[in-house]
Amino acid sequence: MTPRSEPLLWLQLIALGAIPLELLGLLLLLAGADPGPLPGLERLLAWAIGTLGPAILLWKRPADVGSLLLVQAPLRARSEAQRTLSALQSPVALKLTMVGGAAALLPLFWWMDQHAALAASLSPLAASPRLVGLLLACPLLALILWQWQQLTQALALLRIGPEAMAAVTPLTASQLDSQRLNLGLPLLLLSPLEIPEPEPVRPQPEVEPEPEPENTPITPNQPAQEEDPSSMEALTLDPTSIGMEASVADAVAIQPEETAEEPEGAELDQEIP
Repeated sequence: MTPRSEPLLWLQLIALGAIPLELLGLLLLLAGADPGPLPGLERLLAWAIGTLGPAILLWKRPADVGSLLLVQAPLRARSEAQRTLSALQSPVALKLTMVGGAAALLPLFWWMDQHAALAASLSPLAASPRLVGLLLACPLLALILWQWQQLTQALALLRIGPEAMAAVTPLTASQLDSQRLNLGLPLLLLSPLEIPEPEPVRPQPEVEPEPEPENTPITPNQPAQEEDPSSMEALTLDPTSIGMEASVADAVAIQPEETAEEPEGAELDQEIP
């Protein structure tokens, strides 16, 4: 049982691409109207409604790993691994990370409101009242904070090993309902991912190099090496083959002499009447 086989954790990583798009949408909403007579107070109130209030709620009841805001995994149908991950998601470090993200949204929201006039021509709320843009910015701030907490806790849970999960007691359905914030329709039923385990690498035996033969010098008392019988047979000559070659050579040498004497015998035959 490993956290990497839980598809809900991987789905929460969508916040890496969704948060920049939500910040861009927030800039376009703020660009719809000019700031009022007290822009600093307006920004503080919008940040308190959209970020500070949800941060206090998420500190008391963290967003459950089985909830994706619009849909969630049914509490009664959750596996033991999902309930164990819910028991692991409430350390103080994750809560402090969420509070740090909420605090960072205040200067970011302040800076975006100051420079929102640059995108006035692209805003969908052009020539709208200032209050409308601020009211629409509050739920967008809460959404950014929700996804920030889900992103940080998903990254933290994916690093947990199977040994740490085995040492934690999973939460029950009633504890999940009272201690975790589960928002969305209970329609999310996903089967765990199948992650193949790496095969162990077997060490290959080391091959020892063969020792090189030593060149021993030949001593005078050392007997000479035996010669190969096949080479000796190749060097010996057959006497019969020698005689046949000699007779063939004599016949070749005699044949020209006989052919040369034939004209003399023919002349003698012509002189005899």
